[in-house]
Amino acid sequence: MRCKFIFVTGGVLSSLGKGVSASALGALLKARGLKVTILKMDPYINVDPGTMSPYQHGEVYVTEDGAETDLDLGHYERFTGEVMHQANNFTTGGVYQSVIERERAGDYLGRTVQVIPHITDEIKRRIYAVAEGKDVMIIEVGGTVGDIEGLPFLESVRQVKQEQGASNVMIVHVTLVPYIKTAGELKTKPTQHSVKGLLQLGIQPDMLFCRSDRFLPQEIKQKIARFCNLEDRDVIAAEDVASIYELPLKLWKEGVDDRICERLGIWAGRAQMDEWVEFVSRTKSASRPARIGIVGKYVHLTESYKSLNEALQHGGVAQDIKVELVFINSEESDKLTEMLSEVDGLLVPGGFGERGTEGKIRAIKYARENGLPFFGICLGMQLAVVEYARGVAKLTGAMSREFDAQTTHPVIELMDAQRKVTAKGGTMRLGGYPCVLTKGSRANAIYGKEEISERHRHRYEFNPDYKERLEEAGLVFSGWSPDGKLAEVVEISDHPWFVAVQYHPEFLARPLVPHPLFMAFVKAAAERAESS
Repeated sequence: MRCKFIFVTGGVLSSLGKGVSASALGALLKARGLKVTILKMDPYINVDPGTMSPYQHGEVYVTEDGAETDLDLGHYERFTGEVMHQANNFTTGGVYQSVIERERAGDYLGRTVQVIPHITDEIKRRIYAVAEGKDVMIIEVGGTVGDIEGLPFLESVRQVKQEQGASNVMIVHVTLVPYIKTAGELKTKPTQHSVKGLLQLGIQPDMLFCRSDRFLPQEIKQKIARFCNLEDRDVIAAEDVASIYELPLKLWKEGVDDRICERLGIWAGRAQMDEWVEFVSRTKSASRPARIGIVGKYVHLTESYKSLNEALQHGGVAQDIKVELVFINSEESDKLTEMLSEVDGLLVPGGFGERGTEGKIRAIKYARENGLPFFGICLGMQLAVVEYARGVAKLTGAMSREFDAQTTHPVIELMDAQRKVTAKGGTMRLGGYPCVLTKGSRANAIYGKEEISERHRHRYEFNPDYKERLEEAGLVFSGWSPDGKLAEVVEISDHPWFVAVQYHPEFLARPLVPHPLFMAFVKAAAERAESS
């Protein structure tokens, strides 16, 4: 079967859930036995999100092959179980960079380089390259209809439908049907205007996902269908759900997969959704409590820790544990101890920059001294080493070279491979790397094996010159790179649960296959809650 294309566009405003919608479609079609992939096209001019602040962009998701990508790729992997790659996310900046490099090399033989055809051809080339070997490719178009940055992408969508034929391409448009409280009515005008914007670009949507905070009556669906040139059954109610993992089931019950297969001429078995039904049921029935404190400086922006938050929930659902996330600002030192005394486990995530680090170190000290289950990730692991060096090994002034170039004890040092690096984007230690766990260690017991592979995103590492001194003080280095040069896991053996890792295990956590580290940490927190 030739590859079929489903484009997911958005209108009215951002944050309507295009990424989750694309992911849910991917999960649904994969459950029918189809080979599915998903691609995200981002309209901003940054080459990738790696240099963007979490305040601007949210989490940077890292793929196995070392690409810094949009956080929606995390949804794609979690919903479909498929491994995304660098090619599954590209930006306007990346597209223009490629075209300009070819122009500089003389590839266009003196022709004037223009948006059409050169930019649109490059966009289509990238789409078709990822589609090879797949039955269905879902392409999320970032931004909203009407954004000036997204026009080349939408023109490319129009061209793909023209080239591939209407029987091989579908346009799914995600839009908003707001409820106006003062009028007591659901309003369809935003959706009508959004579709009108698409029509003006030569694109007729084939299906609408109508986002709303409540049920859409049939008469509303009929009105939308009439004004948007659609059949009633192609107007899909996408009201808010308690968990994003309910969305594949809601679309399934609405017959979305049947309609897609009918429109695109796809012959496939019925969707096998038993695992999703069980998972969603368990999210609702989980009863054992566990309050997990996450100490960071972006805590008011939950998108900054998207994969982390999801991984904790997955680890809880698998064990009938209801995880409650308590976000603690590492810069509010006056409230730190009080808030830590009210949680059952502490997690210090990755991050960059000096701001808030001393608050994180204080939180780690509290966890170490009070037997509070502790999980450190990336920077969290580095600061755990700093805290142990100061508080137990008595290395006064110990710090990471990242935050204090003149520290007397640089227990965390810039990696040798990073010393000559000047460019910021895509130059860290990125992607999947192997790790060897010490036999008999806590980490070894949690994973159930001695050789693992996890994804990384960092420039600084533990300074091995301090290995012997810290080991003498009781810190256990239980995971190393295969060559024995880079410390990957540290733990404290006489603590109820204290594990910190240099890598990002949250990138490999899946709702149907929870990550062992998150399961073990959440379990330890739940046991503390039950014993207190």
